[in-house]
Amino acid sequence: MAAAMAVALAFTVAGCGGSGKDNKASASNSGRSQSSSAGAGQQSDGSSPKQDPAVKLAEATGEGGVVLTVNSVTRDSGGFLTVSGQFKNSGSENFNHTSAWAGNERDVLASGDSVAGATLVDKVGKRRYYVLRDTGGKCLCTMGISSVDASQTVAFFAQFPAPPNGTKQVDFQLPTFPTMTVPVSG
Repeated sequence: MAAAMAVALAFTVAGCGGSGKDNKASASNSGRSQSSSAGAGQQSDGSSPKQDPAVKLAEATGEGGVVLTVNSVTRDSGGFLTVSGQFKNSGSENFNHTSAWAGNERDVLASGDSVAGATLVDKVGKRRYYVLRDTGGKCLCTMGISSVDASQTVAFFAQFPAPPNGTKQVDFQLPTFPTMTVPVSG
C-alpha cells in the first residue's frame, strides 16, 4: 500500500509544472516535451518517446493557425500506442487557448493544461481509445502546455491502449484540429 501511494505521489508531483511559455523548442528536439512538467516527455518505461521531426505522418491547422504535426504512432511491447508530434505557432501572436486540448471529461480535467482530450479511433474495429491515466488520474501525455508562443514549436506525446495487431491505421483526434488518419508502426 505504501509503495502504491509513493508511486501515485511521484506521478502527482511530476504532473505539476509551469506554463510552458518560456520553453522554446526546435525541430531537432528528439521528442522531449517542451512543457516544464517533469516526466511529461517520458513513456511508461521512463524513456523519451521516439520522434523524428523530419517525418510527417499527418499535419493539420487548427484554431489560431497552430499547426499540429504527428511524427510517429508507435505500438510498443507493453500494449501501448504512443502518438508523438509537435505544435508549431507560425503566427505573430501567442496562442493561449490550449485548455480545449485537455478535453472536458471530468476525469481528464485532473491533468490540467495537456493533450488529454486526444482520442484514437479504429474505424475497422469500431472502437475509440482515450489517453491512458496513471493511478492518480493524470494523463500519460504531455502536460503543462498553457500557451504556444509566436514562432514556438512544442513537442507532445500521448499514450493509448494499443488497438489489435491487425490495425494498420487510426484516426487521431484532438479538440480544435481536424481529424487525421495516421499509420500505426510496430
